[in-house]
Amino acid sequence: MLKQRILTAIALLSLLVPAVWAQEPQAFIVLTALLIGAAGWEWARLCGGSVWVNIASGLAVGLACILFWLNQGLDRPLPLLWLFVGAAWVLATAALLSGGAPLWLRVRPSIRWFLGVVALFAAWAALVQARAMGINYLFSIFFLVWGADVGAYFCGRQWGGRWISRKLAPQISPGKTWEGALGGFAVVLLLTWAWPQLELEHQWGGPSLYTRLGQGGAVFLGISVVFLTTMSVAGDLLESLFKRAAGVKDSSQLLPGHGGVLDRIDALLPVLPLAMLLSFR
Repeated sequence: MLKQRILTAIALLSLLVPAVWAQEPQAFIVLTALLIGAAGWEWARLCGGSVWVNIASGLAVGLACILFWLNQGLDRPLPLLWLFVGAAWVLATAALLSGGAPLWLRVRPSIRWFLGVVALFAAWAALVQARAMGINYLFSIFFLVWGADVGAYFCGRQWGGRWISRKLAPQISPGKTWEGALGGFAVVLLLTWAWPQLELEHQWGGPSLYTRLGQGGAVFLGISVVFLTTMSVAGDLLESLFKRAAGVKDSSQLLPGHGGVLDRIDALLPVLPLAMLLSFR
């Protein structure tokens, strides 16, 4: 299993790293549109679609991204999209973490499908615009999500359940603990302090997410980072809820050893549009 995970990760990185660092954005745009199209296929499956509906959904999501790019849709700011999708994520998190899978299953499949497709498209548009703002900005968002995840994993394994007996979301993801979540927050706060220092020292191109948020003052920076970290955790929890409602362990087996595309980008889906919204408040 570990060998399979490593081989898959190497294959993905061999495609993603050159695309991210390429001077021209075309390869990155097309590659990420393909990945979002695959996520669209997985999402339709989680919504209970037929084989052909699932395939059509994946093709439609990927094609919508490409057409939006070709029609210069990415060349202008999209604050209303970030606001609409960000608000939807916050409301969905509040409702579903309290109502659980039974509440989600009461929503019509067509509405579930539509909401997921919009969320995927918005995350892709935010991802591409973040890349256009600079590698430093893009990776500072990635590391916020990765830091929260890694911190939660190791702190959860080390101290999970030791101080707080109640689990984080026992009906959705029984393995997640409050100690793990707090460890993730601690890692992100450390990044928030360290990243701008390293940015100044090494003269990285363009301001990072933390630097942009810091322009609003220390209080705004702290609140924004805690909020984005919370939404990163929420994205992970909500995807677990969606899979539980669908009765599956992984969104697919497209990425051997890792599950599906949605399993890898779940925490990024709410964070990307919200990061863009807060960066251009």
